[in-house]
Amino acid sequence: MAATAAVALGLAGCSSPSSNNDSSNGSSDAGKITTQSNATDPNAKGPAKEIPGARPGGVLNVQAQTTPNTFDPTDIYYVDSNQIGKLLFRTPTQFDIRDGKPTLVPDLTDLGTPSADKLSWTFKMQPGIKYEDGTEVKVEDLAYAIKRSFAHDIYVNGPAYQLSYFKDGDKYKGPYKDGTTYAGVETQGTDTLIIHLATPFQDLPFYMTFPMFTPIPEAKDTKQEYKNKPLATGPYKFKSYQAGSSLVLEKNTNWDPNTDPARHQYLDGYNFQWGVDAVKSQTAVLNSNGQDANAINYDVLDATLIPQLTGEKKSQLVQGESPCTIVWQLDSRKIPLEVRKAIAKAYPNDQIWKAAGLNDYVAEPASTVMPPSVPGYEKYTPVADLTGTGAGDPAAAKAMLEAAGKVGFEVSWYFDNQKPQTQQVSQIRADALTKAGFKVKPIGTSTADLRTKKGDYDAPVNMGQSPGGWCSDWPSGGSWFPVLFRSQSIAEGQSWGMLSDKALDKEINDIANLPAEESTAKWAALDKKIMEQYIAVPQYYDKLAVVKGTNVGDTTGDPTMGMPNFSNMYLKS
Repeated sequence: MAATAAVALGLAGCSSPSSNNDSSNGSSDAGKITTQSNATDPNAKGPAKEIPGARPGGVLNVQAQTTPNTFDPTDIYYVDSNQIGKLLFRTPTQFDIRDGKPTLVPDLTDLGTPSADKLSWTFKMQPGIKYEDGTEVKVEDLAYAIKRSFAHDIYVNGPAYQLSYFKDGDKYKGPYKDGTTYAGVETQGTDTLIIHLATPFQDLPFYMTFPMFTPIPEAKDTKQEYKNKPLATGPYKFKSYQAGSSLVLEKNTNWDPNTDPARHQYLDGYNFQWGVDAVKSQTAVLNSNGQDANAINYDVLDATLIPQLTGEKKSQLVQGESPCTIVWQLDSRKIPLEVRKAIAKAYPNDQIWKAAGLNDYVAEPASTVMPPSVPGYEKYTPVADLTGTGAGDPAAAKAMLEAAGKVGFEVSWYFDNQKPQTQQVSQIRADALTKAGFKVKPIGTSTADLRTKKGDYDAPVNMGQSPGGWCSDWPSGGSWFPVLFRSQSIAEGQSWGMLSDKALDKEINDIANLPAEESTAKWAALDKKIMEQYIAVPQYYDKLAVVKGTNVGDTTGDPTMGMPNFSNMYLKS
């Protein structure tokens, strides 16, 4: 899924130190990312295990500089809106975070049963689940939501595995264009959902944790307006919402904890505020005066605040793992390979990371597609100039351009022109590439419009498109390479480098069809092959490090999102 915070930094990710970054203190507290497991517990039942010390009541203030672009469940794919969506939307399956690791458990349905030929999966629904208005969730609503996800021309940001894995997924265009008759989804009786596939998809139960699988009644689908007041099935619902700035959640009284094995409802509500200055907000949260004691900021920890994290304030740091790699994209359709190599040679990693306030609490330098937390990761010798570190070498890059006859090649990208930090990061990039002999054209845009513009692959830019970071949809290379590097990834709106190579498509598909124990090692070899195409400049592997107020109870991370686990949060008093 798409990463979040670097979009705000103009990196499309969160943070990372260079090898020469003074902000890195070498603290063992920063920790190393470890490998995830993909455990399942098909027998898990509600209610969720109680959190020691948790008490009911109070409103949590949640702050961030970055702004979620939508709360339409079909269109959610960024980690922030996905994590918030876990408070609102129940899905067929979900992850229960146990001892810091994700375990797949039933939610609206069981974990599914595949047919002998692996081309159909049958899911049985729990009875008695209700929407926030008290009406019953029907299996037809779940089927309709899946059909709605094929309207990818409208819900362009949402996940797209269904377009290639589900039967006729490459033909069906959703209920608005093609009606509700679709061969890939079938219902039987009142509790049975059957998904028919074009090709085996052993990770389907993991995929069904995404918000696009939350049920939506056809009669209540308001299309583009649905994002402003989606129907909740989770423990909380919308109370008020101002797109781009705030969201207030209150309890959903029709959520039944006895049917939910992973979520809690300790808090009376949540008050989300976006567009805040990250450093000012984090400082206020650490000082915890008044309502700031009841707050958490989920922006990445700024390096300037590290010296404060001593004594009692050390307990205000929330750390955890994240399944993300952050990169700066290079559009292979528009930038020739020799020019992409020159960009990598000139790229000012160290200067950008320092300007962005990055540190080793929140990242490790990246040199691969997959991060260390994903099974199959291999720390091979980095491809030249793709180490995630270094000041860049504009003079050598200019020599490369001269040899290729490409001096003056224009490079362009979008940046957030409403925040000083993102403006500074963009300027550092522009200065380095100008010195290297490029013609640079940064295009400023508002915070609210940034994600939409970066996601338009027909826009007049050739660098820095989204997704600028990627996080495992589930712990496997199968949630990286098929979605990011096949030819159809461009049309699906989730491509790194916009590669379109039939031979590569076949290689990816062949590996994806192997059993997990065989595919894992093959993903690692493919990782290096793709990096050698210079489709992106790797920045860092994301880690969770955020600050909370003194009255916020014990807080854990969700390693599937690299975000605080909002579903388990509470206030001490």
